[in-house]
Amino acid sequence: MRTSFSAVVFCVGLLITSCETTPPSYGPANMGGPSIAVRKAQIGAEETGDFYIGRRYYVKRTWFWGYLRKPGQSWSRANLVVFNQNQTRTVDNLPQNGPPGAHHAYDHNYEYRIWGHYTGQDVYEPNSNLFLPEFKLANYELLKRTPGWLFHPNDHYDPHRLTLNP
Repeated sequence: MRTSFSAVVFCVGLLITSCETTPPSYGPANMGGPSIAVRKAQIGAEETGDFYIGRRYYVKRTWFWGYLRKPGQSWSRANLVVFNQNQTRTVDNLPQNGPPGAHHAYDHNYEYRIWGHYTGQDVYEPNSNLFLPEFKLANYELLKRTPGWLFHPNDHYDPHRLTLNP
């Protein structure tokens, strides 16, 4: 009896330790978009001016807006920023549970032309445990709704944690 009980415990132990949890998938690992060479050429041909190129990057329960870079600069030089919206509200400043296209962060991965300036302050974003530069938003213009990958063609988006870093 004791031997058969030990054998059952051993088998159950094997089953439990052999279980593997697979991470949830939030879409394809490849977010689509151009090749690296085409992306470099597109960035190199961008109009320059007194504005930034912004990519909305939403992670649940966080208050950062997304990434900003100067026109002509690689996304690897982009900053993850928190917007100061005292002057202008962001396009997605909407309720969390609104209808499709009319809720907070519906514009995840949209690309914008952004006007404003860095305030020189760092803002603590508690849900990501990061100190991020504050950017005072003055205006924005939508450039692309489906620009594809941000830092690398194999980018993977997870809405529950920061997965895209330059």
